[in-house]
Amino acid sequence: MKILKRVIIGAVALFALLTVVSSVVVTKENEYSLIRRFGKVDRVITDAGLTFKVPFIEQVDSLPDKILIYDLDASDVITKDKKTMITDSYVLWQISDPLKFAQTMNFSMEAAGVRIGTSVYNAIKNVISNMEQNEVIDSRDGELTDMVMENIGNNMDQYGIRLLTVETKRLDLPEDNKTSVYERMISERQKIAKTYQADGEAQAKMIRNSTDKEVAISISNARAEAANIEAEAEAEYMRIMAEAYSDPQKAEFYTFVRSLEAAKSSLKNGGNTLILPSDSPIAEIFMNR
Repeated sequence: MKILKRVIIGAVALFALLTVVSSVVVTKENEYSLIRRFGKVDRVITDAGLTFKVPFIEQVDSLPDKILIYDLDASDVITKDKKTMITDSYVLWQISDPLKFAQTMNFSMEAAGVRIGTSVYNAIKNVISNMEQNEVIDSRDGELTDMVMENIGNNMDQYGIRLLTVETKRLDLPEDNKTSVYERMISERQKIAKTYQADGEAQAKMIRNSTDKEVAISISNARAEAANIEAEAEAEYMRIMAEAYSDPQKAEFYTFVRSLEAAKSSLKNGGNTLILPSDSPIAEIFMNR
């Protein structure tokens, strides 16, 4: 009887321990705890720590509360101008509504990945199918991501999923037509470069012509101004000479100076003989008259 009593007490203690353990819910960081009662989610625990549930009646499922990554398979897409391109992308996402996620995805991360992959691929296909191939190539630095995210919109909200971004790992041409496309792109860039060069040369010619015209105008104005200054100087010279000759004493002096200048000019180039008339002012000086 004592042994039986001990066995019963041990069983009761073990049952009590199991009951206590099964009633404790441990919610970790970056995790949601969803407590189900008879298969239906009764409540969602979002804060890390210990909570309790009804043992043997309620069950606990966990979902990640962190940023997740889904890697799409590389696939072909067709551009607006009927060119094939290969796209390889990945998605950053998170569970925004754990209750809605559990109800629509049945706690399945694999089902969520399939849903995300389908939605993102359709968005990429829709965006690229409305763009020329060169537009797709030029929009690889962020513009394509913005357009894809805009195309997806809020479609994933109904599943309790929030898409953070869609990043392109590779957006390339099929190997069989890379060379021809690159050659065409190079040819187009060369045409654009030649157009820019021609425009630059035309503008340079216009600038040179304008500069030459301005220089010619400046030179013409300078010459005209010089001619005016020279004419004014000549007029001033004539005025001074007229004033000088109007005075008999000054007139005699200037006549004498001009005679000396004429004599000096006659003795240039090796000449050493000066013939003067007897009534010359210079002769009068030498003859002490």
